[in-house]
Amino acid sequence: MMKNEKRLVMALIVVVVLFLSLLIANGGFHKTTPENSDDEHELADEDLIVVGFSQLGSESVWRATHTQSIQKALSKENGFFLQYSNARQKQENQIKAIRGYISQRVDYIVFSPLMEDGWETVLTEAKDAGIPVILVDRKISGAEELYTTYIGSDMAAEGRKAGEWLEEYEKKRNKKDQQSDDEPQEDEDLNIVMLTGTLGSTSQRGRSSGFEEVASKHLNWKVVGLSSGDFTVVKGKEVMAQMLRRFDDIDVVVSQNDEMTFGAMEAIEEAGKSTGTNGDMVLISFDGSREALELVKSGKISCDVECNPLQGQLLADVINKLEAGEQVEKEYFVEELVFTQENVSAYLPNRAY
Repeated sequence: MMKNEKRLVMALIVVVVLFLSLLIANGGFHKTTPENSDDEHELADEDLIVVGFSQLGSESVWRATHTQSIQKALSKENGFFLQYSNARQKQENQIKAIRGYISQRVDYIVFSPLMEDGWETVLTEAKDAGIPVILVDRKISGAEELYTTYIGSDMAAEGRKAGEWLEEYEKKRNKKDQQSDDEPQEDEDLNIVMLTGTLGSTSQRGRSSGFEEVASKHLNWKVVGLSSGDFTVVKGKEVMAQMLRRFDDIDVVVSQNDEMTFGAMEAIEEAGKSTGTNGDMVLISFDGSREALELVKSGKISCDVECNPLQGQLLADVINKLEAGEQVEKEYFVEELVFTQENVSAYLPNRAY
C-alpha cells in the first residue's frame, strides 16, 4: 500500500471513530419513535400500570366513544400507560396485537373481541406468560379460564328489552283497535325483519337470542327476514333495500345498532315508505347515540335500547382492584336504559355521544 493511501485509510478510521463516539454520546443507537422513546423513560420513572388495548375497529360513533372512554380512564394522570391498537375489523390484526403485548410483557391485556370464537391459542399464550386478560364490550365463546373478567353490556338483556317493548306496544295497539271494533279479533300476524350485526359477535348473538326469547311466546310474530348489516350504514341500507324488494308487508324492523338503522331508514324512505309508530313500519334500534335519540324524539325510531359505551372508568376500577390483590367478579355490566318518545327528552341535553 502506498504511503498516501495509508494516510487516507488512517484518516477515514479517525473520522469513523469520532462519528461513532458522537452517536453513542447522544444516544444515536436508540430507536426513537413515538411508541418507545420518551414513553419508555416515563414507564421506568413513573411506575405506571402498562395496559395493552386492542379495539376491534372504528365502525361507528359508538365504537369511537367506547375507545375514548377507555383512553381517558387509563391515562398517565390516573397511573396507567396505555398501548392502543385498532384491528380495523380483522381478527388476525387483534391476534397479532395481543401477541405483541405478550412479547412486551405488559401488565394487562384488554380487548374487545371481533368474534366470539378463535381465541384459545393466543389467550393460552397470555395465560402462560402470566398476563391477566380483560374482555370489554364483547365476550369470547367458552374458555372462561383464559380471561379474568368481562366488562360491558348484557347483550341478551338488551334483546329482551327490545322484545318486551314491542310486546307492550302491541298490547296497547290491540286494545285500542278492539275498543273501536264491536267484534273482538284474533291477533294478526306481525311480520318482522331483523338486521343483525357482525355474525358470530357477542352483540349479534346476544341481541338475537334475547329478542327471539320474547318472540317465541307470540305465535303471530313472524321473523320473515334476517340478514347481517355488519353494523355499518352502507351495509344496513343495502340489506334493508333487499328486504323491501323481497317482502311487501313489513310491520317491524329490528336493527341491531344505530348505524345500520340510519342506513335502513335511507332505504325505506327511498322506497316511499315511512317509519315510526305512526308510519308504515315500527323501527327498533340499539345503541342510543345522540343522533338516533333525536330520531326517537321525532318519532321516526320507535324504540332505542341503550348500549352504554362509557366503560372506561369501570375498567380502571377493576384493574386497580387487581393491583391491590382483591378478588373481582367474572362479569361487570354497565347500566342501560330503553329510550322512547315518552322519555327521551329528559336524556338528550346531557347525551355524551
